[in-house]
Amino acid sequence: MELRTLRYFVAVAEELHFGRAAVRLHMSQPPLSRAIRRLEAEIGASLFDRSSAGVALTPAGAVLLDEARALLDHADRARVRVAVAAGAATLTVGLLGDSTDPGVTRLAGAYRGRHPHVEIRVRETDLTDPTCGLSAGGVDVALTRGPFDKTGLTVRELRADPVGALLRADDPLAGRDSLTLADLADRRWFRFPAGTDPGWQAYWNGGRLREGPVVRAVQECRQAVLWNGTVGVTLLDHEPGEGLTVVPLVDMEPSRVVLAWPEAGANPLVRTFVAAAIAAYRD
Repeated sequence: MELRTLRYFVAVAEELHFGRAAVRLHMSQPPLSRAIRRLEAEIGASLFDRSSAGVALTPAGAVLLDEARALLDHADRARVRVAVAAGAATLTVGLLGDSTDPGVTRLAGAYRGRHPHVEIRVRETDLTDPTCGLSAGGVDVALTRGPFDKTGLTVRELRADPVGALLRADDPLAGRDSLTLADLADRRWFRFPAGTDPGWQAYWNGGRLREGPVVRAVQECRQAVLWNGTVGVTLLDHEPGEGLTVVPLVDMEPSRVVLAWPEAGANPLVRTFVAAAIAAYRD
């Protein structure tokens, strides 16, 4: 069994959907289905029950999932040991402006515990570059938020966070239980500089072009609201600070925490980081 085929199998087993697994693997569905069929023929057992109701693991598939994860983990550990022996065990990670996320803290502890000889170099960027330097080649992997241009990148979603409107505490809308984007249509919004990724800019401006002060960092967003009475979108569970409040936005898609890395030519240690991140954000 090839490691690549096992990775295909694990993706289908975790997604329980061939289409989603194909998207995750950046391939079309027919070759993925053929690869799984060949694996089943090689093993001599069905790994999935396929029906109109969906896809489910068979008993044999459940056993192989445990074994495949162990084999892939061993292969990743081997890559790390070789990198350490070659003096190349360094991974540069880009973080987006707010590394206080508890998921980042869990990931740091888990990765260090598992790969203590890998040196992690962190590059924290402001809100103008959602790829955290990845698109420019400045980092090996980015722990960030979408959406942004994914050209040349592999992107894996880790978590979805609800968002709300950031307002002054004395704003007329601050006492509402919830808001819609229409409630904020005639307000000035904080916005990112010209040249910022269009999809990223559009998301944080509620899908429209807005007028208002230009910001580059989380603290600048808060200060723009505090000093100017402008509005904007922020994470619902973030502590806004004194004089500010957050009201849920019921018609905004959640903000998605994602991991991104190059489709080709990635640092061999990226795979170990991806595996650790998925586990850390699942807990």
